[in-house]
Amino acid sequence: MSENSLLERHQPSIGMDVLQVPILGRMLRGRRGRLMLQAPFAFVALALVIDGFVGPQSAARNLATVAPWVHLRGFVVLALLLAGNLVCMGCPFTLPRTLAKRLSIAGRRFPQRLRNKWLAIFSLFALFFAYEYLDLWASPWLTAWLIVGYFVGAFALEAVFTESAFCKYVCPLGSFNMVYSTLSPTRIAVKSHGVCASCVGHECVKGSYARQPQIRAADIPIGAGEETRQLQVMQGPSGTLGCGTELFAPQMRGNMDCTMCLDCVRACPHDNVSLFTRASGAELSRADSWPRRWDMSLLVIALAFMGISNAFGMVPPYYELQAGLALNLGITSEFVTLLLIFVVGNLLLPIAAVTGSAHLGRELTRFRKRDSLRDTVAAFAPAFVPLGFGIWFAHYSFHLLVGPGLIVPLIQEFLGGVGDWERWSFSLDANLIGSIQLVLLVGGFIWSMWLAQKTALRLYRRKALLGLLPWALLFTLMMLAAWQIFTMPMEMRGTLELFG
Repeated sequence: MSENSLLERHQPSIGMDVLQVPILGRMLRGRRGRLMLQAPFAFVALALVIDGFVGPQSAARNLATVAPWVHLRGFVVLALLLAGNLVCMGCPFTLPRTLAKRLSIAGRRFPQRLRNKWLAIFSLFALFFAYEYLDLWASPWLTAWLIVGYFVGAFALEAVFTESAFCKYVCPLGSFNMVYSTLSPTRIAVKSHGVCASCVGHECVKGSYARQPQIRAADIPIGAGEETRQLQVMQGPSGTLGCGTELFAPQMRGNMDCTMCLDCVRACPHDNVSLFTRASGAELSRADSWPRRWDMSLLVIALAFMGISNAFGMVPPYYELQAGLALNLGITSEFVTLLLIFVVGNLLLPIAAVTGSAHLGRELTRFRKRDSLRDTVAAFAPAFVPLGFGIWFAHYSFHLLVGPGLIVPLIQEFLGGVGDWERWSFSLDANLIGSIQLVLLVGGFIWSMWLAQKTALRLYRRKALLGLLPWALLFTLMMLAAWQIFTMPMEMRGTLELFG
């Protein structure tokens, strides 16, 4: 069997070519296809910055706080589940990428020691910590500065390094989207691995951009035989940048690190790369989809725990815990108290929980010598994605459904009109919201249990039940903890002044 056949055999199956859909496909694959999505996002970002700096500093009456912290988050998780990583595709922070990349053509690679997910874990921790400590949800001014900082940081890293280091290694929002886009029903894939094997330029990853126009000849196979046809490949200043996160299309097995920018599609001279549908979460059940690294595993696992921690910070027991720590440990600094809670809840607890589960599973099945602790954690890490997503979705849906229409009077006032608050200040029934949260949470839990079961069967075969038990207990405790939090009175941040 040829190398190409083996490669195709080990690739996840693909479905319909989305870019063949009339109008939509032509728009997305066009030279300015991404710009058509980025432009509205950029306009929204500009509006948020303007309102954040010069608008009313009341959280409930400013676009900078209500739009990103209430409405956008709900849109993000819904888009990830139904379509894919649309937010990264339309990310306005990468609008000046072409200019930045031309500045960094002769630049350097991102430092080798930082080409991992440790920075992403730290940036996620820092963002959620700042969200709580600085009350970003209540400060239009600080939120506006955060947006400006994103633009500056993205451009600076793009200009200095030859790869999109900001998206791949730093951006907390991108890390969130990439992790949960593994559940998405779409992915980038190639039509023929034979064409990729014959490709010399590898434009999908290297790009078709060149400072000086140049033409080269390329021979690509036709059908399944040995016949080839010659194609002229043109590169020049009007060419397309390749994959910013340096993913090689024929070797992609999932959505991790993919921003869905479609630059690989536009750069491929053979029209061999496209956006396809697939079974949702297909990569999570494949043993070879992700590298077995601590940083990759802990990113996924910590995100699930951060979902619980983020929701916990909005219910009464959180404030009781803060008061208890201050009283019993003599901590008077809110910064220190919050940092202690975050370190324990978002870092130490997930590390202890998963290493303990992995160790217990290896002991119960007596496979401790065959599988290392790192490999065991890495094998079960994908199972945390559905439960983590269910927790985040249930949390974000609460804030969105409590005041789904509030964005309308905010826009009216931003444009200089009179906000019709009486008409748009409505909320869905509390019981209905609770039911939606329960469905999302239980759905994620069941999906995670199914993935963990498949992993246990693959690793332990006859002893799969023993190997599954520690992880099943951990998932159950996480699900119950999240549900207990969701049944408590929760701050309606950003809408408190209107409904309180």
